[in-house]
Amino acid sequence: MQVTPEQKERVADFFSSYQLQLIHALEQVDGKARFQLSTWDYQQGGGSGRMGVARGEEMEKAGVNFSRVWGKQFPSQEEKYKGKDFFATGISTITHMYNPHAPIGHMNVRLVEAGGNAWFGGGADLTPCFPYEEDTMEFHRALQKACDAYHPDAYAKYSKWCDAYFYIPHRKSARGVGGIFFDELDEADFESMFAFVQATAQAYLEVFPGILQRRKIMPFTPDEKEQQLRWRGRYVEFNLLYDRGTKFGLLSGGNTEAILVSLPPVVKW
Repeated sequence: MQVTPEQKERVADFFSSYQLQLIHALEQVDGKARFQLSTWDYQQGGGSGRMGVARGEEMEKAGVNFSRVWGKQFPSQEEKYKGKDFFATGISTITHMYNPHAPIGHMNVRLVEAGGNAWFGGGADLTPCFPYEEDTMEFHRALQKACDAYHPDAYAKYSKWCDAYFYIPHRKSARGVGGIFFDELDEADFESMFAFVQATAQAYLEVFPGILQRRKIMPFTPDEKEQQLRWRGRYVEFNLLYDRGTKFGLLSGGNTEAILVSLPPVVKW
C-alpha cells in the first residue's frame, strides 16, 4: 500500500487525539489517579512520542502512549524491509488494576511504512485473572462490530490470529480470553483500513472502562491478590519474550521507559 504524507499525518493526528480521549476515560475509572504526560524525541531519526502513565489506588499502573517517528534502519529480519527508511506512528495502552477481579486490558494500533510500502497493524485483547463470561462477551461483541463493518470474515480471521499470537508456548496456555489481532494489513484501500483501525480503537474505548468500573469494587481475598500477582508473571513473560511491539521498540531505539510501561508494578513468580 502506498500512503501520502497527508494520509500519514491524518493517522498520526487521530492517534494523538485518541490518546487524550482514552486517558480521560481511564481517569474517570479511578477518580483520583491522574496521568502524567511526558514527551521524548526519537534519537535514531526524527519524530517524537508522548508517554502517559498513571498510578493510583484503583489503577495500580496504566500506560497510554503515542508515537510518530521515522528513521533509516527499519528493524526487520525480512530482507525486503531490513535497513530501509521507515515511518511509524501508533497508540498503545495497557492497564493493570489493583483489584484482581478487574482484567488487564491491552490495545495497540499502528501504521508502519518501510521501503515504500505501508501497512496497518494492531488489535486488542483482555487478560483476566478471574474470567467473567459477561466481560468476555461484551469485549468480543464490540470488536466483532468493528470487524463486521470492515469485512464479513474479519472477526473470524483476526480473533483466531489473536488466540494464536497471544499463546505462551513455554506455559502451554493462552495469555487471556482473546480479542483480535492483525498485522501487515494492506489488502484494501487506505480509507477502509483506516476506518477499521479507528473502529477498533473506539470499540476498546467504549467497552473496557465499563468493565473496569464494575470489577474494581468487588471484594477480594489475600489469596486472590496473590493469584493475580502470579498471573501477571505470565503477562511479563509474553511481553518480554514474544511481543512484536516490545521487540520493535527496543530494536529501533525507541524510548525504553515508554516501551516497558506495559509491565505491571508488582509481580510474582
